Order: sequence, then C-alpha cells, then structure tokens
Amino acid sequence: MITVALLDWRSPEHFDHSGDKPCVICTKPTPLRSDRGKPVHKVCAEDWIDRHPAKEDGQ
Repeated sequence: MITVALLDWRSPEHFDHSGDKPCVICTKPTPLRSDRGKPVHKVCAEDWIDRHPAKEDGQ
C-alpha cells in the first residue's frame, strides 16, 4: 500500500495576506506558507514529503 502525505492547511496561519512569494520548490507565486513560514504550495509540500520520508531516528 502506498501512503501519500496530505497536509491540513485550513488554519489561517498558512495564508499570508501580505502577498505572494515564490514557492521554495517550484518557484511559482503562492500566498501559502509552511509551518515554518516558508512560501510553498500545499501540493509541492506534500510531494516533497512523499519523496523525502522521515528516517527511522525521526530526522
């Protein structure tokens, strides 16, 4: 079975009303922000998580 990352970005902290900035992954403009405040599309972040699974020691 294949698992796919699905992020819940419904909280307002994930939307920056000050304007779009380039996504750190695809460089296209986005008003969305990661948990760490980085500009990134939700689908780009989910794809990155899928391609970079967590290591066994949690890192």
